[in-house]
Amino acid sequence: MSKYIYLKEQVYEANMEIPKEELAIVTFGNVSGIDRDAGVVAIKPSGVPYHRLTVNDIVIVDLDNLLVEGNMRPSSDTKTHTLLYKNFPSIGGVCHTHSTYAVAWAQAGLPIPNLGTTHADHLTASVPVTEVMSDEMITRDYELETGNQILDIFAKMELSPEEVEMVLVACHGPFTWGKDAGKAVYNSVVLEEIAKMAYLTLQINASTPVIKQSLIDKHYYRKHGKDAYYGQGC
Repeated sequence: MSKYIYLKEQVYEANMEIPKEELAIVTFGNVSGIDRDAGVVAIKPSGVPYHRLTVNDIVIVDLDNLLVEGNMRPSSDTKTHTLLYKNFPSIGGVCHTHSTYAVAWAQAGLPIPNLGTTHADHLTASVPVTEVMSDEMITRDYELETGNQILDIFAKMELSPEEVEMVLVACHGPFTWGKDAGKAVYNSVVLEEIAKMAYLTLQINASTPVIKQSLIDKHYYRKHGKDAYYGQGC
């Protein structure tokens, strides 16, 4: 049995949530998880349909994208995942989907504005969107540069990956992350829902303003931080 079976099982279960939550079809999308002590990442193999995926198919790589364990090629997005792990040291899981509404915003090249309390429950900012990748970046190392695009927009906007656990890659789609693979998928579900809500809101009233700061703060901080009181605690 693999010595990384605990991580492979976690990542397998997270990947199976993608079709269950209708975040992607056929082979689209992937989830990974990291064991930082071991320095390894578990990720979905490239091009394997979800209905055929097994725990043993999950591939183990190191942070230099070298194969550690597995009989299949890892996801083509692996370099994006590992770059995020290297630069966002607090995260434990990454999810990439092709969910319809989030992709629509990414294809439009627009951030998702914070229009209401559902959005504010999860982040105080708009969902950021990266710049469109240059031809040079595309031909140089596409998946690595995808990660660089994410890092660039977070640096430019001075965003914290602990507070903003999601991003839209222009012309491509969403990436989310969290404390583990399961939380990364949870954030993808949330992102798709707020993307849908924002789209519908702006269809009803294209002049809808962003939610006022007092409501953002109330909803975000009642769920996050030392004074949070939402839910049942630990």
